[in-house]
Amino acid sequence: MARPLWFVNILEKTFPNIKLIAKLTRVPIVGKFFDFLLFKGDDIVYLTQDKIISINKEVEKDSDMVLPSKVLEYFINKAKYHWIMNVCICRKSMQCKDYPINLGCLFLGEAVLGINPQLGRLVSKEEALDHIKKCREAGLVHMIGRNRLDKQWLGVSPGLKLLSICNCDPCCCLWRIAPVVADKIGSKVHKMPGVSLMVTDKCIGCGTCLKGVCFVDAIYIIDNRAIISEECRGCGRCVDICPQNAIELVIEDKEFVEKTIKHIDKIVDVT
Repeated sequence: MARPLWFVNILEKTFPNIKLIAKLTRVPIVGKFFDFLLFKGDDIVYLTQDKIISINKEVEKDSDMVLPSKVLEYFINKAKYHWIMNVCICRKSMQCKDYPINLGCLFLGEAVLGINPQLGRLVSKEEALDHIKKCREAGLVHMIGRNRLDKQWLGVSPGLKLLSICNCDPCCCLWRIAPVVADKIGSKVHKMPGVSLMVTDKCIGCGTCLKGVCFVDAIYIIDNRAIISEECRGCGRCVDICPQNAIELVIEDKEFVEKTIKHIDKIVDVT
């Protein structure tokens, strides 16, 4: 059953306290409850930004390398139903001043037919493709996958026929909870296969990459040098923002885009 606006308004008021709520998931019994109710079956991928791919020299040699945005294009073209939300509930809740509030999530699949029409609209494939392009141009990072939380707060079903494409910013993204949420839940959101980031000797420890850049607080400064932890989800924002060009993208699997598509295809049906 589609959620009424009053329910959504309550969520918006609750969202600023999301990190405090996320910490509760580290309490074993509470964590199991939250996991079952809101995250069961989740599998979400941060897509690496297209514009940083050329930094990797191995990729430059391969003119046929497919960019991460092709993952989105594949599912948009495959899907029968496309739904754009009127606003990003995360940015609206946080009263974001740095990124557009009107660039909301894109949902694909039959389940979107159950979304409250006051929250968004059905669109064509062309409109969906244009939407994600605007999101990229605004500096937002895409996340794609099966997200039970979206199924729950939107009040739609079946969850297997709802593909979430979130267009995230580093200041308001829900998954800012990653450093504090239970490991079992946090691990459901991951990087693309074969993608990693490396800090080179160009790093001078300026700290630019610490200033609201990383979604999951995976970067530290130790002995005047940036260190990227295993919490990194591979979005690549730090590569783009570094004034010394000291962080490089490493792609160890040139089929990282194709493998991402195949993986998501197995867990969500958008036809």
